[in-house]
Amino acid sequence: MRAAVTVLAIWAAGLGAAAQFGKISVLFEALAEQYVGASPVALGLIVSIVGIVGLVFGTTAGMFVARIGPRRAIVAALAMGAAMSALQSLGLSYPVMIASRVIEGVSHLAIVVVGPTLIAGLAAERYRGLAMTLWSSFFGVTYAVLALAAPPLLVAYGAAGVYVAHALWMAGMALCLALVLPGDPAAPQGAQRGVLAQHVAIYASPRLSAPAMGFFCYTFLYVAVLTLVPPDVPLAQRAFAAAGMPLISIALSLTLGVWLLGRMSAVRVVQGGYLAAVPGFVLLALFWGQGAGMVAGALWVAAALGIVQGASFAAIPELNATPEDRAQAAGAIAQLGNLGTTTGTPVLAALLIGAGPWGLALVAGFACAMGIGLHAVQARRRARAI
Repeated sequence: MRAAVTVLAIWAAGLGAAAQFGKISVLFEALAEQYVGASPVALGLIVSIVGIVGLVFGTTAGMFVARIGPRRAIVAALAMGAAMSALQSLGLSYPVMIASRVIEGVSHLAIVVVGPTLIAGLAAERYRGLAMTLWSSFFGVTYAVLALAAPPLLVAYGAAGVYVAHALWMAGMALCLALVLPGDPAAPQGAQRGVLAQHVAIYASPRLSAPAMGFFCYTFLYVAVLTLVPPDVPLAQRAFAAAGMPLISIALSLTLGVWLLGRMSAVRVVQGGYLAAVPGFVLLALFWGQGAGMVAGALWVAAALGIVQGASFAAIPELNATPEDRAQAAGAIAQLGNLGTTTGTPVLAALLIGAGPWGLALVAGFACAMGIGLHAVQARRRARAI
């Protein structure tokens, strides 16, 4: 029972980490009013700079967490995040806001590296697939909650109300996890390699790198689909598509995805999810802009990719036995995941403009094939190493 409560508390901390992105998304118009004259790129940087930190330092964070201990890292990261949100509620100048977001990027990165590492160690073997899939839902759940909770806060208290609510959540989770998490094990001993050598070692390992390589293809596709599809859905079905895509993704990952993880390896589930997504992209291309058919394709793609999402995180403990290895694999997921979210939307948007829906579908199908192929190659490498 204590393990289940602790897993839920870590997941709740993940909700706070996702809100480090989400709070800025819901406050984007308010930020445009606050920073009058700022270009769209400058305003977009307030959102994206948190992810840029993960893109640059993802694997480094995994190594750092392995050295200092996951409990210390996540409690400190939550406290840091609470302090930055509290500071942002004061109404900062643009340069100070950017500086605070860089610090939030460090906080966010530590949480998303530590979260799956701790959950993998706490969950019993038979519940590990469920626990890792629950963790993978934290972004979708957070955005759904913010869509409901942020507007009333914004009306009643302005942007400061959203920042303060987030600060209180982060501080509360820091206190909660400080109380419920077990103490950190002794730091691993041995010679420490340079950062470049550590990156090479991680990405050369078919166990450490495989979850991240498969996850890159997911983030390349998923965020882009959520961004590009709803605006071209006819107005009558647009709200349904925009809300339904993340919800069906979460629902399928927590139901069918968990059921599949109890019956086959996480790697096979990832590959199956990618294969299942291909007909959805074909359906999207066939019915682009045509209402029910396009919505069906969008929901199909979101459902299939939701299975990939949960299974990718479940692959971390399946392929890596020690907390140190899991932390490094989670760091790689953070790094390549941010690379996917950064590149996917502009690439697929350019294809949609230049080559139309079939151009997008063709490249999306290639990305799905790459996700399947990368896992197949890494599986063969693991088999040869036995």
